[in-house]
Amino acid sequence: MARRQEGAPGKEARHAAILQALNTDPTVRISTLAARFGVSGETVRRDIETLSARGAVRRTYGGASVTHAGVQPDFQAREAMAGAERARIGNAAATLVEPGAVVMVDAGSTTARFAGALAARGTGATLITNSLPVVSAAGDAPGLRVLVAPGEFHAPERALYGAETDAFLRRFSADVAMIGASGLTLEGPTDAESRAAWVKRAMLDRCPRRVLLLDSGKFGRGYLERVAELSALTDLVTDTAPPPPLAAALARAGVAVHVAECV
Repeated sequence: MARRQEGAPGKEARHAAILQALNTDPTVRISTLAARFGVSGETVRRDIETLSARGAVRRTYGGASVTHAGVQPDFQAREAMAGAERARIGNAAATLVEPGAVVMVDAGSTTARFAGALAARGTGATLITNSLPVVSAAGDAPGLRVLVAPGEFHAPERALYGAETDAFLRRFSADVAMIGASGLTLEGPTDAESRAAWVKRAMLDRCPRRVLLLDSGKFGRGYLERVAELSALTDLVTDTAPPPPLAAALARAGVAVHVAECV
């Protein structure tokens, strides 16, 4: 049995590196990754099989590629992607919440980072969410009241969806919606999951301030369903300034762009 070379990255670090590589290149080769990591090709092949089972990558002959427009990685896989960037975005988004605000928060790895950042800041607020990671991140924080939407549990997203979820959200009037998305194009935020898109729309409909939390690796990515037009948003919180065409479209739509600073 081939042993991992001393100093070679562990399994979780390799998974994160593979996903990060696919943020810049549409395909990766097993041989290239094996040389980069200092491990065997069989080890990388098993890594790709694991990520493929999560929906994070698509297996190809000799490597892996990005997933189809109708598929996105599950919550666990996304947690390994752009972790530092998403933490910055979550921290920046938390500064937008006024004490006493009512905030709707949808399911996603970046919105869960937001909930954790809000809890760490000690801001008193009411959160309305369909996300169990958001509940976990915020539920024990003093000053945070958390209302959880009912629905059918969807394990890959660790979230609740369905007609009951939508009806519950529409009972409330909130101050701010904090949502994520699978991608962002000139036409608006997109999502690979129709059930998630419905929840996002319900939250956007109930809030005067509508904030999209999105890392720059999702710029230009169009998925199965458009959630809303750009003009439905009031703010975008991201880690890098959008490219000129997208920046111009956001400006025309009146969307304020907040670039989270490195700390």
